Amino acid sequence: MFKTMKECTDFIFTLKAVDHKRAPLVLMQEVLALLNNPQDRLRAIHLAGSNGKGSTVNALREMLQHADYNVGAFTSPHLERVNERMTINGNQISDAQFLHYMNKIAKIIETHYEGDFPSFFEVVTLIMFQYFADEEVDIALIETGLGGRLDATNVITPLISIITTISLEHTAFLGDTLTKVAFEKAGIIKENIPVVVGVKSEEALTVIEGVANERHAPCLVLGKDFTVENIEQGTSIQHFNYQKANVEMAVPLKMAGTHQINNASLAITAIQTLRDNGAVDISDESIRQALAKAQWAGRFEQLPGNIILDGAHNSEGTAALIQTLKTVYPNQNYRFIYAALSDKDHAKSIALMDSIATSIAFTQIELPNAMPADQLAALSTNTKKMYNANWREIVRTMLHQRNNEDVIVITGSLYFIGEIRQWLLGEQR
Repeated sequence: MFKTMKECTDFIFTLKAVDHKRAPLVLMQEVLALLNNPQDRLRAIHLAGSNGKGSTVNALREMLQHADYNVGAFTSPHLERVNERMTINGNQISDAQFLHYMNKIAKIIETHYEGDFPSFFEVVTLIMFQYFADEEVDIALIETGLGGRLDATNVITPLISIITTISLEHTAFLGDTLTKVAFEKAGIIKENIPVVVGVKSEEALTVIEGVANERHAPCLVLGKDFTVENIEQGTSIQHFNYQKANVEMAVPLKMAGTHQINNASLAITAIQTLRDNGAVDISDESIRQALAKAQWAGRFEQLPGNIILDGAHNSEGTAALIQTLKTVYPNQNYRFIYAALSDKDHAKSIALMDSIATSIAFTQIELPNAMPADQLAALSTNTKKMYNANWREIVRTMLHQRNNEDVIVITGSLYFIGEIRQWLLGEQR
């Protein structure tokens, strides 16, 4: 019986997927059956992809909330506390509710599985399903954690699925080619359920469209079935034209970057498809007004003093970050601070940063799978590189040395962004 959040989170953060040899999803389905299958009571939108899931969820949430829907959102990772992963209308699950659902799970695991707990992500997914079902959300926006086919969330039959992007990531689990990664992500596609796709790689797209065809799932692809044009990036908002069949819409978007326009277009397409199917009732004006104010912490988040926080945790994300920097802050000096986990393609991300960085500093966070700062620095060819395992010292040094032409770009793991964001906002207060 867990009595405090600290006791509970200290325990669940120790739970690793690699510690268990059960067949994938079997325990999830068994435990959910013992909980009376709360996932079957949800009307859900299911999202997979290498980048852009969180921003797409955020766009969907803003649109649905603007139309007065009660919206649950399950996202990962969290920036500051685990409660962030499950929200209703932007409000985090309370500590009391989290403990209530965790203790129900713990009782089942102790009784039926001799205390052999599933992984951290499976546990929080089980909590989320109970919470959203009990609170009777109108729509649940559910992100996969890793992959799709074998992901803990892949026990739902959603109203619609979304696959945002495909890049090489978690190769030990998902495979070392775009074809293999795409096959895993495409595992969320269900029989006769529409899927909206933002994937650009033809190699990956061929796999996804093949799976959709096998499952008789209508497949709507960015650039083929719907398009974005006439992009204009302003200082605080950007505009673009969205077009799908006979629908055309001029859209204002608060979030910066072409990649965010792509994410928003996926969300618009999902909402319009559901509207055409009679599943939701949202006006075009609600869509426009919602996107004009939607923003997402840690995704090209601009803090006072030309500080950018962006959780670009792989090379695809880094490329999008650099494109956005060049658009929003042209002719500035880009001074990067980077920390990441050890399961990413650092060499490619660092090479991209090296290509535009005036300077680059490497550091690390206090996690067992953090990549050491010196090893990251060894991958950089920048003539003005430095490293220090203490991220606070690195940040203080960079902030002290900056001038008016400098933009401080803090990027890498979202866990790093979460820690540094909390610290920076505290310092600024």
